[in-house]
Amino acid sequence: MSQRPVTFFFRGKTQQVAGVAPVMTVLQFLREHGGLDQVRQTGTKEGCAEGDCGACTVVIGELVNDQLQLRSVNACIQFLPTLDGKALFTVEDLKTLTLSSESVLHPVQQAMVEHHGSQCGFCTPGFIMSLWSMYENESHAPDKAKVSDYLSGNLCRCTGYRPILDAAQKAFDYPKVMLERQNIIEALKQIQALPSLQLEYQGQQFFAPKTVQEFAALRQQYPQARIVAGSTDVGLWVTKLGRDLGDMLYIGQVQELKSIDIDQNMLHIGANVSLSDALSKISDIYPDFEELQRRFASMPIKNAGTLGGNIANGSPIGDSMPALITLDTILRLRSGEQRRDIALADYYLDYQKTALQAGEFVEAILIPIHSSKTFKFATYKISKRFEQDISAVCAAFSCELDENKVVQSINIAFGGMAAIPKRAVQAEAVLLGKVMSAELIQHAQVALAQDFQPLSDGRASSAYRLQVAQNCLQRFYLEKIEDTPMTRVDDLIALVEV
Repeated sequence: MSQRPVTFFFRGKTQQVAGVAPVMTVLQFLREHGGLDQVRQTGTKEGCAEGDCGACTVVIGELVNDQLQLRSVNACIQFLPTLDGKALFTVEDLKTLTLSSESVLHPVQQAMVEHHGSQCGFCTPGFIMSLWSMYENESHAPDKAKVSDYLSGNLCRCTGYRPILDAAQKAFDYPKVMLERQNIIEALKQIQALPSLQLEYQGQQFFAPKTVQEFAALRQQYPQARIVAGSTDVGLWVTKLGRDLGDMLYIGQVQELKSIDIDQNMLHIGANVSLSDALSKISDIYPDFEELQRRFASMPIKNAGTLGGNIANGSPIGDSMPALITLDTILRLRSGEQRRDIALADYYLDYQKTALQAGEFVEAILIPIHSSKTFKFATYKISKRFEQDISAVCAAFSCELDENKVVQSINIAFGGMAAIPKRAVQAEAVLLGKVMSAELIQHAQVALAQDFQPLSDGRASSAYRLQVAQNCLQRFYLEKIEDTPMTRVDDLIALVEV
């Protein structure tokens, strides 16, 4: 470890920042501290300070297999020290890419102008950066569904979205203007050769180890330290609640925990794998996971957050946990050089209380690959908005039937129904060993009222949550057991567009 400045690539060169609070956000750095040129960088806006509106969207560049990976993130909840070893791009950088006069815009900017994609302009820099990440990552104009995924974290209150969607596709019609990556790659390689980062500011320490052994040792030395990954949850504790995080242990530099492997019909996902990569891989194996993957969160949130962090924080309305519980997921916990495995269903003990012991951390997520044709799985997210919203209820189901439709195994789990993500053991008991039928499902629906007494809050009432949970069980039966086609929101959207 080395007490050195935060070092990253910015404005065309390697930059260093010293003497900053570990919880200073990238947005604060840009707007309030004048970047590094002591000139206020006002293109990146603050709208919500919680990663919800996208006005602060920037693009982060990171080395992956010696290539530059560009992804959009929310600057308002990203802590500045997490930029160490990476590249930062804001809307101001697009001007330098055109290599021309001040009147010439980047293709994504020009397309927004021509298609009237901006009115008040406050949200526009965030849209531009999301579009720029798409422009750099896609070889040709994506369809509107793909564009919507890229823009899922950007809200606009002036234009509506059709002009912006049109502009996103039009940008690919202009002469190509691409980022010159090689010099950035070389700069990032030099930065990554530096020792692991350690900061100390007014008694608060920030550690960013680069190996899992170093991380495990620090976790034992500082068991009270707050583990930070994408800060998509922890960031709000600072920006909205004003909480003091104390010492911080950043997992984002540990490359060994960024691997995804398949071994002996088990999917191994390192705790540092991004939500974007982890959810996409799970969807490849379990296609019924795809809708949840799309609706889980906006693209910038999924790019920044990790599956390990989502699970470890244990929010009662976290969307990944119910589905993973029904898939019999196992967590690999580590303390020093010692490891132990625990079923995800047993990890959550009470509200914000888990089975983690002092000095332990989540090292990997192990998901069994159920390849039997008789294995049935589905997960459903119910929220007020189709995209970028917290679930009122998240439901997941899996079962194994024999040739006579007798239930050999059954897992039912819900988020939003209790203080923790929880299995419906009473409903499972009703179904296990019985012939699956509509009448049996009705008995299981009644049993759900014994499993859960959900709370009422701003997202849903207790009665609504229970009714939705019961309806989801019936939907699983109709879709997966009886193969009854159901009308889905995507189908309705397609009809409207036609």
